[in-house]
Amino acid sequence: MTPAAHPSQHAPELRAAARHIGRRRFLTTTGAAAALAFSTNLPAPGVAAAAELDAARLTDNPFTLGVASGDPLPDSVVLWTRLAPVPFQADSGLPAERVTVHWELAHDERFRRIARRGSATAHPEFHHTVHVEVGHLEPGRVYHYRFRAGRWTSPAGRTRTAPGPGSRVASLTLAAVSCQAYHDGYYTPYAHLAAEDVDLVFHLGDYLYEYAVDSVGGQRKYTDRTLPALFARETVTLEDYRLRYALYKSDPDLAAAHAAHPFVVTWDDHETENNYAGDVPENSVPPEEFLLRRAAAYRAYWENQPLRRPQRPTGPDMRLYRRLTWGRLAQFDVLDTRQYRSDQAYGDKAHVPGPESHDPARTMTGATQERWLLDGWRSSRALWNVVPQQVLFARRHMDATTPSRVSMDAWDGYSASRRRVLDGAKAAGVENLMVLSGDVHSAYAFDIKDDFDDPASATLGTELVATSVSSGRDGADKPATWDTYMSANPHLKFFNGRRGYVTVELGRQAARADFRTVPYVTRPGAPVTTAASFVTEVGRQGLTPA
Repeated sequence: MTPAAHPSQHAPELRAAARHIGRRRFLTTTGAAAALAFSTNLPAPGVAAAAELDAARLTDNPFTLGVASGDPLPDSVVLWTRLAPVPFQADSGLPAERVTVHWELAHDERFRRIARRGSATAHPEFHHTVHVEVGHLEPGRVYHYRFRAGRWTSPAGRTRTAPGPGSRVASLTLAAVSCQAYHDGYYTPYAHLAAEDVDLVFHLGDYLYEYAVDSVGGQRKYTDRTLPALFARETVTLEDYRLRYALYKSDPDLAAAHAAHPFVVTWDDHETENNYAGDVPENSVPPEEFLLRRAAAYRAYWENQPLRRPQRPTGPDMRLYRRLTWGRLAQFDVLDTRQYRSDQAYGDKAHVPGPESHDPARTMTGATQERWLLDGWRSSRALWNVVPQQVLFARRHMDATTPSRVSMDAWDGYSASRRRVLDGAKAAGVENLMVLSGDVHSAYAFDIKDDFDDPASATLGTELVATSVSSGRDGADKPATWDTYMSANPHLKFFNGRRGYVTVELGRQAARADFRTVPYVTRPGAPVTTAASFVTEVGRQGLTPA
């Protein structure tokens, strides 16, 4: 969108505050907090500071957006819900008053053996979302949970804790998903994923899209409902993002997947704006104004995901990268490749690599996160070191000719940053490296080579790319680029353009990946099949067909 067609929707006084503070000071916590004080307020100290709504006065079901859990630790898990009797309304049908919500965690699905129970406050400042960090739990256990507000009870969810830190776990099954544009189709892959026997789900970005959704839901072509006109515009303000999460989370298949499995989430670009880089927007909006938008997007993201207190944003800043472990079997280093990256080289167009993209000063992760990742590998005791992140990590030539263009938005546009990461893995002695990626609306399976110019060089790990849930509409088994990509990239073992997800079983001898796809999403009810399966062995990296 051009700047002329995309006027700022922030309040005039907020834009004025941003301009007055200026870009440099805005990038500090103090400056950001000053500019955002009246738009993204935090609850006042002390629960008595705000009026309380008697939950008995709730006449309509407040649990319309379901429940979720996430970030399992050996003794703790995060439970999430949001009170929204009228979800497609800016105030969700609730007054600006706090609401007491009761929760229960049980050993059994009938809630006869309660493990923990308590209450939490749904603050209006957080759009009546609830994040409960339940502690003192047993490691490696399945639990069931639910919420109550007044006479209303939420749907029940199923979650689990991670095994103990020293546990020699035999296996773990995860799923990876990404890219769920509501307007591109139904979330049928989630209906199938909800029925899968997986331990946890990694969402690798583009949970939300900022683009307008018309009255018939785009490619969903609704005939039984009409979506409000408030969705027919791009998200810019905090209210816009909050309402868009309400639309996405109203989908029953997404709600079913959240209720069935704990999620570990990280964002890509569309949760804020397409292809932004750090404080640099896609369009020529002043950086200080873009940071207002980023602050709104980050705030709404935290509100609507099962995330812990350390991830709660401050103004336009939010530390999303974090580390989880699964006994001695796996360490998960969840990355954020948007907030700290250098601006894309060569105008963010597909381009032959050159001095600009090879500049060693360029970074995908920022120096602090890069150091955190490499330090984590050095201290890792896990058999598998898994990196859930957003964009393609392995090299992907886009042309059959030499030299070939590559994507400037992926790690190909940050080659020195990728080299530092691979050298760090080698220095740390990481033998079983697996990268999980999304973004490109296709399923890929790559060998990660020490030198992508030399097919005979050592294979340092594998990359599994989850196709989109719905983005890109129905897709095709063999996209138009299939022949070119397969011939131009000898380390590429699989490429499929259908919608779906990937499941991975990590074991002590090998890992198995199953690429699960559906033939269509522009109408509901598609079946799921396994398009391909691959194995990589412990101590012997490289993908082979299963």
